[in-house]
Amino acid sequence: MGELVLVERRDDGVAVVTLNNPKVNALSQAMLADLLAVADDLTSNPPGAVVVTGGERIFAAGADISEFGGPSEGRAIAEGFHRALDTLAAVPRFVIAAVSGYALGGGCELALACDYRIASERAVFGQPEILLGIIPGGGGTQRLARTVGASRAKEMMITGRQVKADEALRIGLADEVVPPEALHERALTLAAEVAKGASEAQCLVKRAVDEGLNTDLAGGLRLERGLFELVFHTDDSRIGVQSFLEHGPGKAAFTGR
Repeated sequence: MGELVLVERRDDGVAVVTLNNPKVNALSQAMLADLLAVADDLTSNPPGAVVVTGGERIFAAGADISEFGGPSEGRAIAEGFHRALDTLAAVPRFVIAAVSGYALGGGCELALACDYRIASERAVFGQPEILLGIIPGGGGTQRLARTVGASRAKEMMITGRQVKADEALRIGLADEVVPPEALHERALTLAAEVAKGASEAQCLVKRAVDEGLNTDLAGGLRLERGLFELVFHTDDSRIGVQSFLEHGPGKAAFTGR
């Protein structure tokens, strides 16, 4: 892990991942390599929950356009984005994007790779690659369509239109919108709450949803049945059931195992 992506593991079980490539957090190949290393570490040694954040004015402006060239460079850039963002998306914990300012191009794709997006009132999302005569190459054509629907995703990507926070909330691109000064506190509070929960069960929920969306309903239901059986092998399932029977709901002290 390098200095372009910083990680702080807090005492409350939350890992804070901060993009650190001033001035605009351009997602260069070096930065994506750092992000991949961070995501690998979060997978092999998972925290309770993860918050991904960037700059106050710019969450992440997108790919480093100075690295663009011909088809071979395009292939390398797309592969770098997909390796980093697919690995981040697969981290077996709840990953929250705290988006302040602009999340454009690769920055929007990075936010989409997270499980949940909390946006500042001044956040702006978009996939403006069409204005360069190209298309999104970091997962945007797929993740944006799965998030806001095919028609809306096509309109955004074909026009390159930017979406402010209120519209992002309305179409499901953002899950919460808060005042700028409350953004990080809200993201950290939610992450800390999640980190106290049954982390192995949370991991299975994430797996059931993500893998289930890649199959039909029957296949998704089969997956759910298998994971429902699997969760009863965890210590937390026994702790949670016993706590409910003895004390009622919401009082279990989970161990994360």
